[in-house]
Amino acid sequence: MKVFILAGEPSGDKLGGALMAGLKALRPDVTFEGIGGPDMTAEGLQSRFDMAELSIMGLAEILPRYRSLKARIRQTADAVLQMQPDVMITIDSPDFSLRVAKLVKAQSNIRTVHYVAPSVWAWRPGRAAHMAKYIDHVLALLPFEPPLMQAAGMACDFVGHPVVTDPVATDEEVSAFRAESGIGDAPFLLVLPGSRKAEVARLGPVFGDALGLLLARRPQMRVVVPAAVSVADEVRAAVADWPGDPLVLDPRDGGDARARKRAAFRAADAALAASGTVSLELAAAGTPMVIGYRVNWLTFRIVKAIALIDTVTLVNLVSATRVVPEYLGPDCTAEGIAEGLQAVLANPEAQQAAMALTMERLGKGGEAPGLRAARAVLEAM
Repeated sequence: MKVFILAGEPSGDKLGGALMAGLKALRPDVTFEGIGGPDMTAEGLQSRFDMAELSIMGLAEILPRYRSLKARIRQTADAVLQMQPDVMITIDSPDFSLRVAKLVKAQSNIRTVHYVAPSVWAWRPGRAAHMAKYIDHVLALLPFEPPLMQAAGMACDFVGHPVVTDPVATDEEVSAFRAESGIGDAPFLLVLPGSRKAEVARLGPVFGDALGLLLARRPQMRVVVPAAVSVADEVRAAVADWPGDPLVLDPRDGGDARARKRAAFRAADAALAASGTVSLELAAAGTPMVIGYRVNWLTFRIVKAIALIDTVTLVNLVSATRVVPEYLGPDCTAEGIAEGLQAVLANPEAQQAAMALTMERLGKGGEAPGLRAARAVLEAM
């Protein structure tokens, strides 16, 4: 069985790695080609080019890279057509993935599967009908998405979210992390300014200013900053001027970086994070959070005008609550974020029920999402 599989950012790479492992377990004869990162490489993929080239977010951010992205889209579609796989699986990154699928379908009958349903419940609902012209099957992470995809003419399976199977640090690991990092019994705030360079550049200054306001009221608070390997240098540069002598968890420093990160997530009293799937990782660890995000002004105004929802945080959406405070676009200010963190630290229990419900609705306790996704791909074929 031949599979062409591609992902364009770290979250997609994680999904791809688990899906590849599931396919290998169910079909030992499977072979892969495509584009991915470290998780997919660990499962045997040799990426055709650096996945980081595709980690771009926002309309205004894409425009300067349009010509190079267009060339990569054509190059990738040509590779699929040359391989003639049994199935092509594209993972998230719709600006890239769906354009590749469109070119492939225009010149072949290769079966196409897209992993991560587009958020048509959030904005541009017409995207589902449009992608149905070149996508045969959708694998959905959220339980309310299959009817929306099916109504547009595509097969769709809810396969669960991979966060529900991620290991959570034990009490012993939490204690060890606090001791080894020198934090001891002091309270600490986890700060996550994003996994893209543009996110770190935009959020770094405002997050640092917010910390200044918070630490003026809570001088005993420590600050821990886990850095994605793709932006570790940018994170170190961003926090150099932050107050509180932040501890940066750099995955390049050796040891078990993932274990350190898990322990930090569970040990933290609260977190300040960029908008994204990291909110689900925090929910899995039971860590209350505040979400902040900034994009280019033009991108924000366009998305704001067409948005169908009043929250972007997945914990709020899946639990059908609004307990996680958000500071987005022009509201992403140091003053607002600092007040939000103060409120969360004063009442951390307020988010616990919503976080637990989110995990339950995303498939906690069921079959591993990667295996479930692999089974859905094979059964549909």
